[in-house]
Parts: sequence; structure tokens; C-alpha cells
Amino acid sequence: MGEQGKKVLMGTKCDLLFLTPPFVFLYNQGGSQLTPFQPETYLLRHPIIGVYMWIKTRKRMKTLSIIVLMVLSACSQTVMTALPETLPPEQQTTPPSNSQEEEQKPMKTPLIIAHRGARSLAPENTLAAARKAFEAGADMWELDVSVTADGELFIMHDDTLERTCNAREVFPDRRPWNVYDFTLAEIRQLDCGTWFTLEDPFQQIAAGNVSVEDQQAYKGEKAPTLREALELTKANNKAVNIEIKEQPDEATARLAVEKTVALVAELGMDDGKQVVISSFEHEYLRHARELNSHIPIQILTKNQIPDLESYLASFGTNSVNPKLSTWNYKQLKAFSDQGILANVWTVNEAEEMKALVDANVNGIITDFPQVLRALLQE
Repeated sequence: MGEQGKKVLMGTKCDLLFLTPPFVFLYNQGGSQLTPFQPETYLLRHPIIGVYMWIKTRKRMKTLSIIVLMVLSACSQTVMTALPETLPPEQQTTPPSNSQEEEQKPMKTPLIIAHRGARSLAPENTLAAARKAFEAGADMWELDVSVTADGELFIMHDDTLERTCNAREVFPDRRPWNVYDFTLAEIRQLDCGTWFTLEDPFQQIAAGNVSVEDQQAYKGEKAPTLREALELTKANNKAVNIEIKEQPDEATARLAVEKTVALVAELGMDDGKQVVISSFEHEYLRHARELNSHIPIQILTKNQIPDLESYLASFGTNSVNPKLSTWNYKQLKAFSDQGILANVWTVNEAEEMKALVDANVNGIITDFPQVLRALLQE
């Protein structure tokens, strides 16, 4: 049988077992010797479990022997001369610790979301600011939707036209220049760009980061309609966060939500990738969700929301857009681990950006998309 084993194993040095009652021997080819075999030691401790068969019949019958040739893992160029009581160090394995067993959520690169466009480089909430955001490497820009006196949707953050447009000059007798007191045609007469070059709100002109050519181009910049803003976003293969501002009454609020949702669908941008709708008025978002469930919604908040996960789920979303000071970085990291997508605003300091990246937030809303892009490329 030893010779047959050699033929089967093609001359390799292997340990063979001979099970011949009443003795069992381990035959070592390299040492040409028989060694008494202890199955409870070998079969339990050896890395490759063999087959050990020992069959006996009742007392009246003779012992039935089955000779089993077992090819053990000792087949190698190294001859095994003894069966160790313990495995050698290189064959010992240590069970993985709990920390190794737990799957760690991968760190993600947050979305760069330009707040009202790249408003540190161009007049806020204008097409110029959107273009600058795209040039700076933003994934998305955020804008604010308001409603004119004649029910048209246009882009404006404030409730009045005074700060970012020359309404005082063009309509001196229309104080306090409330947005909803002006028609779209009237608003289109306004210059909503020159103020930026005069005030340099983020000191980027003084820093040399806004060219003279751009400064000249901003003069006469118009407040765009929502349609114009969406068409520009689509043409540049980017995304936009539409914030629906608080409206003066329920009827205007309903009109703002319904016309926004309808326009997004009309332009074929309700695929869940190009447009999200956000608001501090959470019932606006519920209404938007009822009208078109394909458009993602994001809950804006300045305050902590108890049982946030359940609250978001009640609106059919897992996204929240908190002010930077609402939750600390540890809490934001815990939200990320829960699967909550946090898009934090407004973040302009590099150290805060880095901390939010470490907190694994979904997006960072900033007036300085150019700074965030450079930080993420480091």
C-alpha cells in the first residue's frame, strides 16, 4: 500500500496513515519510520482535517478493518518528523477583534455647494454668480426663490430689493421696496450687480481675486428668473438647491411651491440628480413632495430637531441642512453614521471646512467654493 501511495502522490514526500487493527501508524517517507498515531491529537490540531475510520462489529463478529489512505497537509518538500502538541507560530491564527469585524463607513468627499452662487466673487443670486461657482469647481449652487406681484418666480434672497438692487434710485417713491410689491417687468429694470463692485462685501476685489473685466461685466446684472437659473444649471451639467423663501401668505406660498415643482418637471430636471428643494418652511416641502416625489427635499433648520431621523422620515427624506452652529462635529458624524445626509451652512473658514470633512457630512454650503475646492484637492 505504501508503494501505491507513492504512485498516486507522484513521488511527493507525504505522511501516510495505515489503519490496521489494532494499531494505527503514521508512516513518514522522509524518515522511513513508523510512528504511533494519536488521532485525537492529529485530527483536532492539524490544519487539514483528515478522515479517521475505525469500525468494529458486535462481539460475535470479527473486527472489520478499513484501511484508509489519508493524504495530509504535510505534503511538501519539508519532512515532518513529529506531530507538535501546538501549532507553530506561523500557522496560528488570532480571531479578528470587534473593531476589525465592524465595517467602517468610508469617508466621502462632501459636495461643494456655492451659497447663492460664488457670492464672494460675483453678485449673489445672479447668473454671473452661478457661472463663477461652476468655474470654481462647485458641484451645486444654492439660490432663493421669491414671487413677484404678478406671480412670477425670480431669484432674490431678501424680502426687499434695496440691498442688492438699485430700487431706491429707480423707484424712489416705492419704499420699502418689498419684493412682492413689484412685477417681474419692474424688477427687470433694476441693476443688481453694481452694488457688488462698490461694496466688495467679501474683500475679494481688494485681494485681487476679481478681475477688472468681471467688475465691469457685473454692472447692470439682472435678477434672473427661476427658469433662467435652471436652464443655465442644466446647460452646465450641474445641480441646484432651490430654497423656497417664506411667503407673505398661504396663497402665495402654495403658488411658489406648485410653480417651482411644475417648472422643474417641465425642464426634465426632476430625475433626483439635478434639483433639490429646501426650505425653512417645512410644510412647503411636504406639499412639494406630494406634488412630485421624484424631486428630493432637504429640511433647513437653525435649531436642533429632536429625534431627527424620525422627523426626516415623516417627510420622506434623509437630508437636513443645518446652520453650522446647530450641532457639533461629533453629532454631525453620528448623523452620517445613521445615514442622515447633512449639508451644513454657511461655512467660510478653512478649519471649519476641514472639521466638517472629518465629520463625513454630505455637503458644505459656502460663499467660497474656490477655497473648499482647493482644500479638498490637497
